[in-house]
Amino acid sequence: MLGDIKPKEATAVINSLLGGVVPKIGVQHIAVGRTAEVNAFLTALEDVKNGHSMVKFWIGDFGSGKSFMMHLLNTVALKQKFVVANADFTPENRLYANDGKAVALYTAIMDNIAIQTRPEGGALAVLLEKWIEQAIAGAAQESGVALEVVRQPEHANVVRQHIARTINNITEVGAFDFGLVVTKYYEGYIRNDEQLRKNALRWLKGEYNTKTEARQDLGVREIIDDQNFYDMLKNFCKLFVSIGYSGFMINLDEAINLYKISTGAMREKNYEKILSIYNDCFQGKVAHLFFNFAGTREFLENERRGLFSYQALKTRLETNRFETAGVRDFAQPVLRLMPLSHTEIFVLLQHLKQIFDFNYKTNIPVDDNDIQLFMEEMFNKPGANEFLTPREVIRDFLNVLSILRQNPEMDKRKLISDIEITDERPVDALQNIEEI
Repeated sequence: MLGDIKPKEATAVINSLLGGVVPKIGVQHIAVGRTAEVNAFLTALEDVKNGHSMVKFWIGDFGSGKSFMMHLLNTVALKQKFVVANADFTPENRLYANDGKAVALYTAIMDNIAIQTRPEGGALAVLLEKWIEQAIAGAAQESGVALEVVRQPEHANVVRQHIARTINNITEVGAFDFGLVVTKYYEGYIRNDEQLRKNALRWLKGEYNTKTEARQDLGVREIIDDQNFYDMLKNFCKLFVSIGYSGFMINLDEAINLYKISTGAMREKNYEKILSIYNDCFQGKVAHLFFNFAGTREFLENERRGLFSYQALKTRLETNRFETAGVRDFAQPVLRLMPLSHTEIFVLLQHLKQIFDFNYKTNIPVDDNDIQLFMEEMFNKPGANEFLTPREVIRDFLNVLSILRQNPEMDKRKLISDIEITDERPVDALQNIEEI
């Protein structure tokens, strides 16, 4: 049942879930009950591979598995040779701002860029060097100079000119400065000038605060800021595709933080940015780009503060009127994540037991009957139907296994019966939505 799980993945799964967070790697080994959603996502990925772009909104209540779904999508997309990146909306990270909060989101995206050989992120430098190697090979072919010769510093100008032409072909807004910084990275790369490479990477990640500092370090006129960061994401998408990747997928979680923006005008500007991205993707203005947003029903449906408060988005995101609980439309932009059934949770706990034993090289004496007992205890507790989430079920189950591993003499059934559940929903989820 475990398939080809690696020790590193098993450790990541157990440690992360014990800590109450979604593991960055290995999530495919604990994916249950999401087959239809994943199949629809694979179809969408195929469209993006073929040059289209896509926006999806993954909507569900607290604890319904939105963050898990984002990480599962990553795993699937990486196998399809996509460059992927994850970032969370926070009070300091948003899509539109004039005080650095939008470029902060951009920096978070660039920090978390991942490829199949670097699934945990931090792959931007690897991708740049791969692109530069291709540029060097292209310059050699174009100039008729041997590859090992064109690498020498005295031929750097040939490569610079090739980089400039290539960047101009694959970028739109900000091509000059973008190309100049990539060239600076190339110079640092062939000279082993670590500081120059760091400065170039810092600019590309949006970490320069002033144009003066960037000009001193790199000789560029502009920096990546709140106004142009989205254009830079589109530039990077084209660069990644030119290397040979299928596309660029960006996952943005915790969208409830846009809903919570206190100023109506600023909240509307952020929704306007979502609309701009949506229109770009579905009107063919950008290629090979895939945005996923994850948020609660309030973020989507609230008529005063949610996306539905912005009429242009409401008309685009309303649910297919012919969809029912039994007849789903997974092709529409909004995908609602239904809670896992008890059967699906049972299968999930079976998988976790196997991963736990594999990770610790043990065999905890917990069988299917014990798992059934554990679930009955959890779901029959007072209040369970109201606020028990899969996150708490998983963590408590792993905690039981952890105690039994370290204290094999303990009575497992008493341990299970002593479990107490608590309401782990954030305070915001408990308040009347109109009072926030």
